[in-house]
Amino acid sequence: MYSFKLRPLRFYLSNEKHFYEAIKNIFGFYPENIFLYKLAFRHKSQSEVLLNGIRVSNERLEFLGDTVLSTVVADHLFRMFPFKDEGFLTEMRSKIVSRAQLNKLSLRLGIDQLIIHTQEKNNVYRSIKGDAFEAIIGAIYLDKGFEFTRKVLINRVIKNNFDLNELIATDVNFKSKLIEWAQKEKKTLEFIVVQEVGAGYHKQYVVDVLINNEVVGTGRDYSIKGAEQNAAMKAVEQLGINGNGKH
Repeated sequence: MYSFKLRPLRFYLSNEKHFYEAIKNIFGFYPENIFLYKLAFRHKSQSEVLLNGIRVSNERLEFLGDTVLSTVVADHLFRMFPFKDEGFLTEMRSKIVSRAQLNKLSLRLGIDQLIIHTQEKNNVYRSIKGDAFEAIIGAIYLDKGFEFTRKVLINRVIKNNFDLNELIATDVNFKSKLIEWAQKEKKTLEFIVVQEVGAGYHKQYVVDVLINNEVVGTGRDYSIKGAEQNAAMKAVEQLGINGNGKH
């Protein structure tokens, strides 16, 4: 099981009962370390300053959650589609973990209502909702471990919010979309492998995508093709390119 039927004792002793209930309603369990989840909702525009002068926000948890989410989704797709090649799996994963998709998911789950941020900045940070979702995944991972997080993501999030057959029918090739946009805007476009991490079967490629010699997205994957697709996805989100290849 990945959820608690009974409220933990700390729930009754806490001044954050509403926060415990919010997490329970969204993800189906009560947190152990409530601090992690509160931090996950703190956007960098409302970062706190510690005694040593370091500012803390949800950015580190977002980094961790992004990795955990990508791993869980990749594993789930690998098991669901045993005869599909890595190109198919990469594109399907991109469709699920894209920032636009995570922003929509955050709204659907009500996560956006809990984010602590500077109000006037809300329209500036396009990815604030999706970032918070990834940060929460990072918090769950630290609080409950990988296997617990995997079950929550699959049973509570993916199965309830994604129709895999519908996603298969949806054509979202971020690299092609970016190339089309660059051609229309008469901008130079280049994908560059900037790093290789690990060795053998564990080797991953890090790719930067450059528009007019400026890095606008970075992707990482076990294949160059996958890394390019992930980099293009980040670039499309960063540039605000819609489905028609326009701003």
